[in-house]
Amino acid sequence: MLSDVMEDYLKTIYQIQARSGPPVSTSAVADALEKTPATVTSMLGNLEDRGLVTREKYKGAELTPEGETVALEILRHHRLLEAYLAEHLDYSWSEVHDEADALEHHISEEFERRVAEALDDPVVDPHGDPIPSADLAPLEDDEATPLTAHEVDDRVVVSRVSDRDRDELEYLADAGITPGTTLEVVDVAPFGMVTVRTGSDAEQSLPESVAEAIYVRPATDAAPAGGSAEVSDA
Repeated sequence: MLSDVMEDYLKTIYQIQARSGPPVSTSAVADALEKTPATVTSMLGNLEDRGLVTREKYKGAELTPEGETVALEILRHHRLLEAYLAEHLDYSWSEVHDEADALEHHISEEFERRVAEALDDPVVDPHGDPIPSADLAPLEDDEATPLTAHEVDDRVVVSRVSDRDRDELEYLADAGITPGTTLEVVDVAPFGMVTVRTGSDAEQSLPESVAEAIYVRPATDAAPAGGSAEVSDA
């Protein structure tokens, strides 16, 4: 049996690997989990002893196939719970992350199956993040890039939005920027502010930190991400 904390580490390593590739540095895990490097080093040693990660001195850790399977299972629980909370319990997309974090370690496989069935097997959560399949196959890269990587006149579709900051999610919901929203980049200020135009022709100026949390694909190539976030306050 793995502790909740161990599962959190595996999930976090998987998410960092997905963004940046392995190996994952101790400092990256420490920053993501708000732990000290010494605490992370100790836990990585425990996970290595259990065959869930491999480590290379001075470089970092990488999930083993077994560790990746555990991480995908926790991610599936988390994102299904987020979708269920938004669709059936009227939670906003800014509220579901913390609730799912508290529940993800404690649901049975039967409960997971029934939640997926009640939701008609969704492929994304309210933030546009992909939900691992029931067979826990590795997630494919959707090739989305941060909004900050785009230039004036680019037309893009929001693919997913980071779920880590509740205030940012509430701000974006009020602005009408959710997965599936088409945006046109109107201006990129030298000091980092990104101004976009939504489908309603409303303009929104986004701080760089917010724009970095929005992942998009070219509008000509992208289909809406499923619109799950629309069931919340968006």
